[in-house]
Amino acid sequence: MPKTLVLGIETSCDDTSVALVKSSGEVVSLKKWTADDDHIVFGGIIPERASRNHLKSLTPLIEKILQENNLEPKDLKGLAVTNRPGLIGSLIVGVTTAQTLAELLDLPLVGVNHLEGHLLSPWLFENKEKPKDLMHSYPQISLIVSGGHTQLVLIESLGSYKILGRTLDDAVGEALDKFSNIVGMGFPGGPKVDEAAKSGDKKAYDFPRPMMRTEDYQFSFSGLKAAGARTVEGILKTKKDLTGNEVNNLCASYLESAVEVLSFKLKKALEEFKPKVFTVVGGVSANSQLRSRMENLSKETGIPYESAKLKYCTDNGAMIGLAGALRIENDLVPEEQSVLKTYARSQPEDFR
Repeated sequence: MPKTLVLGIETSCDDTSVALVKSSGEVVSLKKWTADDDHIVFGGIIPERASRNHLKSLTPLIEKILQENNLEPKDLKGLAVTNRPGLIGSLIVGVTTAQTLAELLDLPLVGVNHLEGHLLSPWLFENKEKPKDLMHSYPQISLIVSGGHTQLVLIESLGSYKILGRTLDDAVGEALDKFSNIVGMGFPGGPKVDEAAKSGDKKAYDFPRPMMRTEDYQFSFSGLKAAGARTVEGILKTKKDLTGNEVNNLCASYLESAVEVLSFKLKKALEEFKPKVFTVVGGVSANSQLRSRMENLSKETGIPYESAKLKYCTDNGAMIGLAGALRIENDLVPEEQSVLKTYARSQPEDFR
């Protein structure tokens, strides 16, 4: 089993995370500082506060993870850090810290596309667990669903990715967060909508299924968000507040619409490309209804389905470390990474 051990650093948004990961996918240790409580009063993430939080928490997390595992610089084969896409200020904190460490410790440094980290997250496992057999089986199809991204990706091999389709406006995670605010549940919205939907009737409201019947693999969720807002506005014209049962039904119906669109597009890609395995990754992949639908889709198509453990669905240093470890081991580190740059957005040609 490969033994390349890498320190992964993730600071692309509001959560600060570091991890020690082997190229086999084994997570030796994971540390994370979550900033939800700091942003909740604003109803969303404030970029400047996120950057300051990373400055305060990143170095102590790195020191702690190295001390707890009794590691010396010679034990590491390299460092990996998210350098795109994300909040520029947050990315700069992580990249600057990683560059400094790499120079001091004389270790190779890999800049990782945050989305590649998510693509690899289903293959993470912990001590005493077995590695997942299909990690290097290609081609793969992956659906990325997070707060800022909704993409269907064909994975031809490590580092070779083709984006089949992406959202033209809101990502599905954004649509869920905004709907949570619309019905008065607040931030962070995805988990709250998921929980409320469990007690609701998904047929109570007829929300649209945007772009579900188009021939391409593109997505759009702005229309669903607008329909949700209009529906709630209509209800509130006749009453002061939504009842708990109404909120549950609204969430169940809204979530059903989003999941049905995602499932339809994914199934279409599975039928066309016939992958060896398909995955669903990103923060929204923790959604219980989406996970259940994916398990059914796997049974229906006969194609194996893999998902990350819940703690690896959201942003974490382990997925970044795995991407870096595999790139170092397979000599896939571009020469221009001697000086890393940070990018708020990631273009298709940069998704490597």
